Amino acid sequence: MAKTASLNVRLDPDVKKTAEIVYSRYGLSLAEAVTLFIHQSCNVYGLPFDLRPDCPNAETLAAMAEAERISRDPSVKGYRNMNALFEDLDADE
Repeated sequence: MAKTASLNVRLDPDVKKTAEIVYSRYGLSLAEAVTLFIHQSCNVYGLPFDLRPDCPNAETLAAMAEAERISRDPSVKGYRNMNALFEDLDADE
């Protein structure tokens, strides 16, 4: 397929230089990397990468801390399995 369209992009020179270094590790020029990105976007009909954050948000971190605290609290009853939990719940009724 002949290339007949062009794309001009303005970006920070430092970002461009870093991107060129990154893509050169894969044997790609910046133009080839952008073309690859666009082709993959078309293949998946969206962005070709995950935009979710790598770390848990504040609410999840708080829940994890609470679970850790509860797991170490000797006054909190624990269960070996779900059946034991359900048996205990049934006994309370």
